[in-house]
Amino acid sequence: MKNHLYTLLLALLMLGLQAKAQSISITGTVTDADSGTPLPGVTVLEKGTRTGTSTDQHGKYSLQVSSEKAILVFRFIGYQDKEVKVGSKRVVDVQLQVDNTALQEVVVTGDEVVVKERIKIRGIASGIAVQKHTTSYIAYDQEVLHNTENYAHLKESTFQDAKKSPLSTFSIDVDRASYSNVRRFLNNGQKPPVDAVRIEEMVNYFTYDYPQPTGEDPFSVTTELSACPWNQENQLLHIGLQGKEIPTDNLPPSNLVFLLDVSGSMASPDKLPLLKSGLNLLVDQLRPQDRVAIVVYAGAAGLVLPSTPGNHKDKILQALDQLEAGGSTAGGAGINLAYQVAQENFRKGGNNRIILATDGDFNVGVSSDGELNRLIEQKRETGIFLTVLGFGTGNLKDSRMEQLADKGNGNYAYVDNILEAKKVFINEFGGTLFTIAKDVKLQLEFNPAKVKAYRLIGYENRTLQSEDFNDDKKDAGELGAGHTVTALYEIVPVGAKGTATGAVDKLKYQQTQLNKQPSTTDEILTLKLRYKEPEGSKSKLISTTVSDKALDAGNTSDNFRFAAAVASFGMLLRDSEFKGNATYAQVLELVQGALGKDAEGYRAEFIRLVNSRVLLSDRR
Repeated sequence: MKNHLYTLLLALLMLGLQAKAQSISITGTVTDADSGTPLPGVTVLEKGTRTGTSTDQHGKYSLQVSSEKAILVFRFIGYQDKEVKVGSKRVVDVQLQVDNTALQEVVVTGDEVVVKERIKIRGIASGIAVQKHTTSYIAYDQEVLHNTENYAHLKESTFQDAKKSPLSTFSIDVDRASYSNVRRFLNNGQKPPVDAVRIEEMVNYFTYDYPQPTGEDPFSVTTELSACPWNQENQLLHIGLQGKEIPTDNLPPSNLVFLLDVSGSMASPDKLPLLKSGLNLLVDQLRPQDRVAIVVYAGAAGLVLPSTPGNHKDKILQALDQLEAGGSTAGGAGINLAYQVAQENFRKGGNNRIILATDGDFNVGVSSDGELNRLIEQKRETGIFLTVLGFGTGNLKDSRMEQLADKGNGNYAYVDNILEAKKVFINEFGGTLFTIAKDVKLQLEFNPAKVKAYRLIGYENRTLQSEDFNDDKKDAGELGAGHTVTALYEIVPVGAKGTATGAVDKLKYQQTQLNKQPSTTDEILTLKLRYKEPEGSKSKLISTTVSDKALDAGNTSDNFRFAAAVASFGMLLRDSEFKGNATYAQVLELVQGALGKDAEGYRAEFIRLVNSRVLLSDRR
């Protein structure tokens, strides 16, 4: 009997070894059959087994199958399934066809039957082909097959007449998401959508060499005036704020709650897997006095890890490692639970913050932008700030995430690769997570005797009413430890040719006359700044003036030239009506010699991005 048992075990072992020896490694790329666009997130299965994988952000996959007899099944929402027999092939590239039939729906409206069918547009977007009994037409909507990214419409700021509107007021912005998102498009050989290009975020992606503050205020203010590179008739004003640098060891203790989207839309490698890798980097930076909790949300919200000391890294990393994507997205419930956990572990005088990481696709529970914004506005009054991190391609809800960070007294970043995760979680750890000043607002009063017109470059969704500057109830931007903030104004001096603001009839009931004093001073403007301490409710005022003595172009700082180059690049990407004579060649010329220290190579990378855009056809 024993001999029979040994023989059976030996046979089973041999069969297992034989099966293992027969296993084959298959690689390939999955693309759209019409456009050739790589498809991320396609499910690849060996038919009849539970063996499978999904394509990465470049549409590539790798899978170990049982034998040459294996059949691969490719599935992706909105496309026809495809089966391919492996045979002798080791590289299996597949093109998927749009499944128009599956996406068709019939709607009965009164006596008419309306057939709605999604159709493919240039391999990316889709519309609705609507057919009635009597006529047919195409009415495009926002729904797409595998690309439902959403960006808020951005109307560029225009030139303002300095006599009629001498005040310009705006909230600072330390978001950097637009630049890394634009980089993602350019690295994929695509032009970014116009509304994805927010120039102030592109400029502020980079750090600048401004002086450290020396007084009681937590930041310094630097200004520089010279000729405008894309319009020599005009001037360019450069404003720089430098937040006080605080060594990580000296930062107050942190009470962090990771609020992580683990819904089905986060399954692709550039989403949840990249997020987990990035958070691993952050966990390595935690100190014993820091605490971390993990809340996840998909079909429902749940607490994966109670608040845990930062020196229990193995426990935190284990909880992160076990996360998997699946289900719909109950974002509102997750946010409520995260704030509850953060409040229960609140550290007075510390850094109390939720780090929300998602592709922004909230589709269950509290889902409208208005509801979410009101929820976040209520919660920020507790002293808990919100950092929002965007991930992934295809359904990025950029506009929603930017709003949430704004309403939550936090910042918004887009993470497109592990190096960007390192930048956010390690290089900018203190500034990203610890606020040194909140509700930071700037107000510039231009001297009409010196300035005919002016234009704030970018910051379109950060502008404020003049009276908001002195209203301490009005929310504004936050500045983190070591952060820099840069703003640029294009100025039309008095006497310059042209009418930047257009012709306006003379006023009938009033007239504007300048005092003698503005004409005799060398002041071109007065800059005022208000901010509150992180836990304060009353703002403090800083005021300074800027002289009309402009620097020669050759004497401007690296800060000035590099920021001007990034701004002109942004205007070219947007095809702005204010780009003047800017060209990509001029952008590259401005950057040369303005790279500064560039220890991490971000400015050198900018040059590569400009060259990448030069190679793209404007017809695409």
